[in-house]
Amino acid sequence: MRLRKAQEITLIALCATLYAVLGYATYLGIFTPAIGVVRFWPPVFIPAVFAIVFGPHVGGIGAAIGIFISDMLIHGDALLSLTVGVPSNFACFYIVGILAHKLRNAIRYALMGILEEAFMLILMVLCYKHGLLPLEIAIAYGIGMAVAIAFTLAYALVKGRRYCNLILACSTGLLIGSIIIGVGVYAYSQFFTLPTGESRLPISAALLWMLWVYITEIPFIISLSPPITEVILKVFVRSEV
Repeated sequence: MRLRKAQEITLIALCATLYAVLGYATYLGIFTPAIGVVRFWPPVFIPAVFAIVFGPHVGGIGAAIGIFISDMLIHGDALLSLTVGVPSNFACFYIVGILAHKLRNAIRYALMGILEEAFMLILMVLCYKHGLLPLEIAIAYGIGMAVAIAFTLAYALVKGRRYCNLILACSTGLLIGSIIIGVGVYAYSQFFTLPTGESRLPISAALLWMLWVYITEIPFIISLSPPITEVILKVFVRSEV
């Protein structure tokens, strides 16, 4: 949908505020597990919805600003946020918005989304096999991926082709964002000390952070973004009639 500049700025501010506030509330105790400096982040669906409904710039910029605000409140390392958190969030949700608008609805896109999820599941199993993940975390990851795949299949079968482009858009954007976070945090640790006190981490840390981000966030972005998007679009269509 076409937005005037003032509308776009307002929506970016709203996206950033919701993302930062709900993310900080998560950190305060609603959900708190984390691996090192990378937090558990259920609010991932918020900028995804904004990117799909209002465009990639709204979702991408809103997420970048929101994550910077929450980072300053939580760990206060501006350089880490600007070099890793901000670019990863912008790239993730900008890609979500671009793909959601470029891709047509077709079952093959849901299947491609499942392939991405399966690829990450295989990486997780390999990490467990090589002793990089303890059994309890591997089981939790497996449950998370099973939830994401179940929602993907359910949407593809029950909703027909309606959500297929959104499934692939969300999965691909999150995958790219996860890679940036994994590589970025690892690279940052080679030159600076992380807020957790760690530095010069092994290269395997990049893979573990990438898996953590994707696997813990994919259930939320896949399950919540498509139906919320559909509701919002219906409201906008009715308001324009």
